[in-house]
Amino acid sequence: MKLGCIADDFTGATDLANNLVRAGMRSVQTIGVPDGPPPAGAEAVVVALKSRTIPAAEAVAQSLAALRWLREHGAQQIYFKVCSTFDSTDRGNIGPVTEALMDALGCDFTIACPAFPANGRTVYKGYLFTGEVLLSEGSMREHPLTPMTDPSLVRVMQRQCRRRVGLIEHAVVRRGSEAIAARMAALRAEGIGIAIVDALDDADLHAMGHAFAALPLLTAGSGVAIGLPANFGLAPSAAAAELPPSSGARAIVSGSCSAASNAQVAAFLNRHPGRGFAVDPLLLAAGEDLAAAALAWAGTRLGEEPLLVYATAQPEAVKAVQAALGVEAAGALVERTLARVAEGLVGRGALRLVVAGGETSGACVQALGVKQLRIGTQIDPGVPWCQAFTGEGKPLHLALKSGNFGGADFFDKAFEVLP
Repeated sequence: MKLGCIADDFTGATDLANNLVRAGMRSVQTIGVPDGPPPAGAEAVVVALKSRTIPAAEAVAQSLAALRWLREHGAQQIYFKVCSTFDSTDRGNIGPVTEALMDALGCDFTIACPAFPANGRTVYKGYLFTGEVLLSEGSMREHPLTPMTDPSLVRVMQRQCRRRVGLIEHAVVRRGSEAIAARMAALRAEGIGIAIVDALDDADLHAMGHAFAALPLLTAGSGVAIGLPANFGLAPSAAAAELPPSSGARAIVSGSCSAASNAQVAAFLNRHPGRGFAVDPLLLAAGEDLAAAALAWAGTRLGEEPLLVYATAQPEAVKAVQAALGVEAAGALVERTLARVAEGLVGRGALRLVVAGGETSGACVQALGVKQLRIGTQIDPGVPWCQAFTGEGKPLHLALKSGNFGGADFFDKAFEVLP
């Protein structure tokens, strides 16, 4: 193992592993901290946690357990993968986990950069943009669990950290790796412990990759990963993404309420009339067993044409449900239901499965008993197909999509690119 990665949600882990594979690094994603050694031939292992929105102390404990396993198995550098929209509250969990990892590694300086230009995430003057607008002006402002209302990553990170937070501006990044390294040294001398780094395009990410080669720890979205495999003498190779052929029925489970997922659900329903089943959280709260209803509906429809079970909704509807049930209770209720649906669909032969939403993906993967994912072909930036085995040993092709990722045609495109 060359690179050891800790991801704070399951789709983010897949996103990171995808970028490493595309840069030539053979990568495996594990679901939680493994019990045994890493798989043979894995140059990067991404330990996927479900820690983004849990209490900070629990997130720290889980992340330190992952760190211990990665170091025991030879990881030369540690990568703490966070969302490209820097999802967190003023309590954490990005800052507390970063500082706990720094303490454990004896590390007095690291960087934080969620930029992923291929998906419209850029950082300039320390401000995070999603597409053409500031983070605080986009759909993340309405996120049900981690609403992002401040686009200044320096301010966001400083509120979570005891170390001083600084900035490496784009004027420095654009001058290349040596300039970045010199700026990092200057910030360390000033007593800065964590530096937000600007990035506007992939050239910036590649320059960072070389400059960060000697850092024990990186905190970043998946974009920074594209420049790291070259530090280990690796180059892009199609062989790194090869998966066995797929088979079985096709299905989609969507729990994300992001703007992108809403558009994807609408596009799918428009293209496939009668192939969608909506899960209403208020009916769940009233005691209706919508998981059983969804599986009964899917029973005669499973096959080559994909079907969709979704709890995706517009922000106004989400707020109404949260007001009635509470934020955490509403989210947990939907996750448990969709996890039962995913488990039932796979049990009925849906061995080509797309799951949309980080929290939903985590719940579904755990319900399916998946322990490890082999990373394969990219569908859209940040989302690859993976091969897994269920707890019952069934081979499963699985795509875990972060809520904000993918074009409107993502669901159909996913099955078109699957070998």
